[in-house]
Amino acid sequence: MSLENEERFLSNRVKNIQESQTLQITGRAKKMASEGKDVVSLSAGEPDFPTPDFVCDAAIKAIKENFTKYTPVQGIIELRKAISEKFLKDNNLKYSPEQIVVSTGGKQSLANIFLALLNPNDEVVFQSPYWVSYPEMAHLADAKEVIIHTDISSNFKMTPEQVKNALTEKTKIFVFNSPSNPTGTVYTEKEIRDIMEVLRDREDIFIISDEIYEYLVYGDAKHFSPAEVDGFFDRVLTVNGVSKAYSMTGWRIGYAAGPKWIMDSCTKIQSQTTSNPTSIAQKAALAGILGGSDFIETMKTEFVKRRDFMCEQLNAIEGLKVNKPDGAFYIFVSVEALIGKTFGGTEIKTSADFATYLLDHFYLATVPGDAFGLEGYLRLSYADSQENLQKAVDRMKKAILG
Repeated sequence: MSLENEERFLSNRVKNIQESQTLQITGRAKKMASEGKDVVSLSAGEPDFPTPDFVCDAAIKAIKENFTKYTPVQGIIELRKAISEKFLKDNNLKYSPEQIVVSTGGKQSLANIFLALLNPNDEVVFQSPYWVSYPEMAHLADAKEVIIHTDISSNFKMTPEQVKNALTEKTKIFVFNSPSNPTGTVYTEKEIRDIMEVLRDREDIFIISDEIYEYLVYGDAKHFSPAEVDGFFDRVLTVNGVSKAYSMTGWRIGYAAGPKWIMDSCTKIQSQTTSNPTSIAQKAALAGILGGSDFIETMKTEFVKRRDFMCEQLNAIEGLKVNKPDGAFYIFVSVEALIGKTFGGTEIKTSADFATYLLDHFYLATVPGDAFGLEGYLRLSYADSQENLQKAVDRMKKAILG
């Protein structure tokens, strides 16, 4: 059977979604490294710190106690209670354990909500640059994305006016992400309140607040949850997880909180797809949430040093421009000044061309901006050692300046 014939049997749903470019590039970089090449990869969206010992110990204890069977689909009650207490302590949000669903990563938490609320031709509004999975999740639910464009000149922030202009009678979900992947942008409380005010009279629109980088904010920046705005608690679905804050990306534990009727629907979907998240990982996540504050502070201190180093070094390279981000662990670098130039015999027509040039000739892995809906940029993660960040800067200089 030819490939062409095989593809005709695939669903329109799978044809309409794209594989994550970040995972593609990270996979290629790992393959090159396995072949003996000295690859520096700034493409992955995960902390380079090991998972804390006390979290690993909790998982080992769970295994030894044979906590290896099915759990409730929405997660064990101890973990949902801990998440409920975290929301109250950190965000002044009173979610009961019955309003919380624990899933196999924040990605599944988001997908559950999309599938629970969206019908064909409903519209999902979010800004670019965006996390790579937002549009694909909309496609998976047979919905359509409506994108609000931002760039470095606005520090990658959308305005209330832009939000207002993006809304139509078909708008069903507004997705908000602060701190942001891929830019590290953190919206202020006032900026969030102003945006939410635009949505106040549209009670047919639900807001998904992706807060996976909540704890990774720096300097004077403060995290603020849209669900804290008066009148919105019953319309906001708050998504978070343990992957970034406790360096537990591979453990795959995320969670969502919101109106019980929506969370019940998410549980229904999850019950027929993956069922419960891994029992052992739930116990590890519980340990992280209950005792991980010191670890987070240690990680943040190091991230600030790396961020400052990368911003200073990259801004000193002719042709690059960066804003200093207030959160997460990414820098979204403008390479617009390089488009149309030729380096080492390679003509750079797009940011993807430049990313390919860097990987093929200098063994430096980055992610092109078009993966996030904004051409002319690269996403670099500074969640790596100082030694590798220095190598990355040196290779970037050599690639551009010769």
